[in-house]
Amino acid sequence: MDPEVCTLLQSGLVIPASPLALNSKRRLDERRQRALFRYYSAAGVGGLAIGVHTTQFAIRDPKIGLFRPLLELACEELNQLDQKRESKLVRIAGICGKSPQACQEAELIRELGCHAGLLSLGAMGDEAESDLIAHCRAVARIVPLIGFYLQPAAGGRRLPYSFWQKFLEIENVAAIKIAPFNRYQTIGVLRAVAESGRDDVVLYTGNDDNIVPDLLTHFTFKEGAKPLRIVGGLLGHWAVCTKKAVELLATCHRVAEKAGSLASELLTLGIHVTDANAAFFDAANNYRGCIAGIHEVLRRQGLLEGIWCLDSEQTLSEGQKEEIDRVYAAYPGLNDDAFVQEHLSEWLK
Repeated sequence: MDPEVCTLLQSGLVIPASPLALNSKRRLDERRQRALFRYYSAAGVGGLAIGVHTTQFAIRDPKIGLFRPLLELACEELNQLDQKRESKLVRIAGICGKSPQACQEAELIRELGCHAGLLSLGAMGDEAESDLIAHCRAVARIVPLIGFYLQPAAGGRRLPYSFWQKFLEIENVAAIKIAPFNRYQTIGVLRAVAESGRDDVVLYTGNDDNIVPDLLTHFTFKEGAKPLRIVGGLLGHWAVCTKKAVELLATCHRVAEKAGSLASELLTLGIHVTDANAAFFDAANNYRGCIAGIHEVLRRQGLLEGIWCLDSEQTLSEGQKEEIDRVYAAYPGLNDDAFVQEHLSEWLK
């Protein structure tokens, strides 16, 4: 990995998982897609993840054919944004499918200049652990790898501690996104990292239901051991209200660096964030409306024209709009509507 990118990742970044901007015909809305990228950069993010779950895995469907065009558009826009920034945006692209597809996608993202691949193992079904590791090694020979514990509700599979032990033996692993939405499974990944002895693998939370505690906790699995930290977030939840997410991460860094002290108000804020996430991600309906919920917030802000997804059946669940109304009213300090309104016309040019 590029040493500058490695240093940036190690510092802890806000990395939104980018949504897909569509028009009423469910085709790529290039103008609004660029506006989203500009919004995230202006909000102070350190990177972007594209072609991941929040972007909708269906972009890879040959009938839709948006995987390469979207990555090309993103890299073009991010190149322009980098010219106005002190540090480059870390570019992470999702990688899916069985080994032939995954390796082909890895070749593409390397060609386009992405810095790392976030590897989803959902397509591997119930294949043996040894086959999963062989698959990961094949992809890691092409691009730096970010491991991805994606919850089964979003298309992932259970990955036991033994898997993460072997995964951490792969030299070209740069980071792990921990997103099982399950505390036991989260701890399993952390323990594997702690016991591997590797200090070059950086940890990011993908647990949208537990963002603040993940960022504040010092994880140890042996008395006197050096604590592990989850230093940043690669999150669909941070695709909305992103400037506030940047502020939140900075606050968590300050608190976590104070030798284990925790501010009770931050823990309370963590509950608010989780409550808001339950509405945006439709936790009550097993996350069925999670992408539409993100789109709904962006629609309210004017960044998206509508909440359309590639699948016409993928929309808000019954009662989800009312839940978003509720958390918006209950936690006005979490949104960045005023910031968006101040700059929206500039980003949509």
